[in-house]
Amino acid sequence: MIEEVIQEYPTAYDSIKKATEACGFLQMSEISTCSLLKTLAASKPGSKFLELGTGTGLATAWILDGMDAGSTLISLDNDETLLNIAKENLGVDKRLTLICTDGNEWIKKNSRHKFSFIFADTWPGKYMVLEETLAMLEKGGIYIIDDMLPQPNWPDGHADKVANLLKTLDEREDMSVTKMGWASGIVLVVKK
Repeated sequence: MIEEVIQEYPTAYDSIKKATEACGFLQMSEISTCSLLKTLAASKPGSKFLELGTGTGLATAWILDGMDAGSTLISLDNDETLLNIAKENLGVDKRLTLICTDGNEWIKKNSRHKFSFIFADTWPGKYMVLEETLAMLEKGGIYIIDDMLPQPNWPDGHADKVANLLKTLDEREDMSVTKMGWASGIVLVVKK
């Protein structure tokens, strides 16, 4: 039996969580997802990271915690209020670039860039411009998505979007896909 282990949290986690709760943002990444992101980030030293959907920066803090000093992270969100919480708590980290923009447009304009690690935690890069996003992933790169298990806040018809996304990923011959039925439903993809 595995004993419960006390998880080491990033330094900024508590202040980001309090600010997130105070602004009423309810779509926080789960601790188990964040811990996995940190561990996966540690597997990519000296790499370029991309996060689609910064939110308030909770998952961002964990990714940064796993990255080494030679890595960089670009994190995008289209909500300036949420992004400001991330800026206030993580903006001093020189490895991090926070951008307030439309994710679909940014992906289209920056399609020439390659990343070793992409965490898609919003519709752009997951349900929209998926092909363009996956093309930005370098060989051996990791693409991570969450919220693949049914959630109470899913709008009508969203289950079909999830099923179609998973089918699309499964059909790709250039990707190795693992679907994990824990946390909110994690899918790990590695480009062959």
